[in-house]
Amino acid sequence: MEHHEDLVSPPTKVQEGKAVFGDNTQGADLAAAARAYDARKRTVGIRTLALLAPIAGLTALRAPILGFDLVLGGVCGFVNILLIMRNNERLLIGRRSRGVYGFNNVVRIVGLSLIPVVSAKTGPWWSMGIALAGFFTPLVLSAFAVGREYKSG
Repeated sequence: MEHHEDLVSPPTKVQEGKAVFGDNTQGADLAAAARAYDARKRTVGIRTLALLAPIAGLTALRAPILGFDLVLGGVCGFVNILLIMRNNERLLIGRRSRGVYGFNNVVRIVGLSLIPVVSAKTGPWWSMGIALAGFFTPLVLSAFAVGREYKSG
């Protein structure tokens, strides 16, 4: 009997295994959460505009500077929310260190805090309160939106 070594393949090891089927709903949950997160950004912006525009318009009839301060505070507040979200996103995905994250927050707070101070310089001293009311409106609306999301599901 002839031995043909070139035709014989080397022995292979075959291990028995089983397919592991895991829960694949996590990916769907993350996609739904991301859609809700993006929708919350839009909703907060729209609700801020819908709430502050008529109030600012009525205020501007009496004192145009105060109406402008309210709108400016609302715009700064909405920009603040977007910057907070963006900074948090970058930290969570590992594109930002904790030191840079903290530094960005300090710069954002100091920079956006100057707006009400400037508005107090251009109008009556209490106009800073009107600008701050506009500033915190998007934050309050965002907190309510998150609370509703957690309660509903």
